[in-house]
Amino acid sequence: MTQVDEQPVDGEAALRAVLLSRGYLRLLLLSVLLGVPIALACFFFVGLQHAIQHGVWEALPEAVGYHRAPWWWPLPTLLLAGLIMAPIATRMRGGGGHLPVNGLGGTPIGPEALPGVILAALATLPLGVVLGPEAPLMAVGSGLALLALRRAKTATDPRSATVIATAGSTAAISTILGGPIVAAILVVEAAGLAGGQLVVLLLPCLVASATGALVFTGFGQWTGLSIGALELPAVPPDVNPDAGDFLWGVPVAVLVALVVATAHRLGRYTARWTSEHTAPRTVFCALAVGVCLTAYALLTGRSPEEAALSGQATLGELAAHPHAWSVAALLALVVCKALAWGISLGCLRGGPIFPAVLIGAVVAVACSALPGFGVPPALGLGIAAAAVVVTGLPLTSAILATLLLGDDAYHQMPLIVIAAVTAHLATQLINRPRTREDRKARDGGS
Repeated sequence: MTQVDEQPVDGEAALRAVLLSRGYLRLLLLSVLLGVPIALACFFFVGLQHAIQHGVWEALPEAVGYHRAPWWWPLPTLLLAGLIMAPIATRMRGGGGHLPVNGLGGTPIGPEALPGVILAALATLPLGVVLGPEAPLMAVGSGLALLALRRAKTATDPRSATVIATAGSTAAISTILGGPIVAAILVVEAAGLAGGQLVVLLLPCLVASATGALVFTGFGQWTGLSIGALELPAVPPDVNPDAGDFLWGVPVAVLVALVVATAHRLGRYTARWTSEHTAPRTVFCALAVGVCLTAYALLTGRSPEEAALSGQATLGELAAHPHAWSVAALLALVVCKALAWGISLGCLRGGPIFPAVLIGAVVAVACSALPGFGVPPALGLGIAAAAVVVTGLPLTSAILATLLLGDDAYHQMPLIVIAAVTAHLATQLINRPRTREDRKARDGGS
């Protein structure tokens, strides 16, 4: 046997030794045990957020005599969100969490930053901030996992601590992404690992997220409370995509990428602008978000709530009743939501994925008015294309769109995959640095 032949065998033996070692098995057990309290913490976190959101956007307007939030409602709510966020961003440990324009986060959030993250999410997201709960949930998961290690006073090397923190984040985000599969694939694709390294990281994340999702879902059924997972209660009637859907699908995926990437670039400009004089500029930007939401209500005569918040409820309504909006109303929703999302990305706190998914779905459904282009294919490709732009993960995005469409995804999967790949390539082209200044901005000014 040659030396080349022996290397894979040696690598397999080394991997087996790691997976069966006492330390790694203890790490797996700890991941399972952490999944339970993290899921319960996320359940109450999401439940409280939804309760506050319901009070702000439904109960309070009804209490003052409106059957829904009036057109001016976002102005005071977003002003209040900015006033709350400003001191959190400038004075609290961790600044309330990662800026969402930078993705779901960099290094895991430590326990010291948790109070700021929780306060920023619970006190501002329900007021209409155009961001989702996914980043704060991941921060809660990693922070609680690291806190558990600290309380246990267990001697843990930095690599094991990183694995535990990642498992905690995965357990947390699996609760709102419909289960452990999407969360685990997100970790796999984002980590960019292969072979033994991938297996070592993946197994703790899988068992933690599976345990967390089971507890989260079961507790939701027991209490009857909404668990806030991203889902589509109803979807348009399933159809087989034909040649027209594929001919329109590629340019529409590019259009979705262009819209979402442009709004994301606005977030980067906003982040740079608010890096100085952070407190007053944060308040100003939050009020600007309120102006965008108010503009949508004035332009369409519809509720500003449709353009506010994470977009989960609006996405469900769009999937169930895609023809309830005129094309003009859909275009107004795209413009106003994208502007509000872009501003929120650079100065407020939350997750970037949920609003982007709605924006992509709305762009694609608006294009379904084109001859030969159907609503079901448009919905699937819009979700996948938008998710790719904001995550940079085509496989995760395609699987997320497939799971959201449920049984109808079987016929749409080829188009969803093509849309994910097309949008990913288009995003690389759109975000390619063209000047020396662009390259400096991309590299952090170095």
